[in-house]
Amino acid sequence: MGIEVWQGDITGLDVDVIVNAANPTLLGGGGVDGAIHRAAGPGLLAECERLPELRPGVRCPTGEVRATGGHGLPARHVFHTVGPVWREGQHDEAALLANCYWQSLRLAAQMGLESIAFPAISCGVYGFPLHQAAQIAATETTTWQKSHTRPLRIILVAFNATAFKLYQQALAATGQMPVPDMPPSSHGLLPVT
Repeated sequence: MGIEVWQGDITGLDVDVIVNAANPTLLGGGGVDGAIHRAAGPGLLAECERLPELRPGVRCPTGEVRATGGHGLPARHVFHTVGPVWREGQHDEAALLANCYWQSLRLAAQMGLESIAFPAISCGVYGFPLHQAAQIAATETTTWQKSHTRPLRIILVAFNATAFKLYQQALAATGQMPVPDMPPSSHGLLPVT
């Protein structure tokens, strides 16, 4: 076991679940959220629309997760999690982001899923500093993997070379080296570009 780091398009991964860095409406948006909705097709939006609103415009509060099918994606499921908007780290942003990872891993284990892929949650328009987010992702995933058997594969998906390097450094800081690169065909994953 170990945490894998890959660079590329999360929507092409053939895994049990990909995590969507969603907004509270769960109705699509920009960045990873928009890419996942476009790749999944209209069935994903329709399923998200059927999820109950907890209050107007909020189907998933910050730090929580909601599950849907993968629809047109190679992934069988999509976990929608809402990361925190960065406000200078003064509003529990780190704890809320950590909860996005932990709750997604917990749900994957409850569902008996073997593989999960995470984007850099909150690092787009929500403005979370990438180096801090990478440290949180590495800490939460390695801590989870030390005490749980599922999911077996945890993949941190980097959107560019900078994110790829920061994920590797963050994993090394936890005492874990990322899983060595293997031919993409053996995983059904996209190559590092």
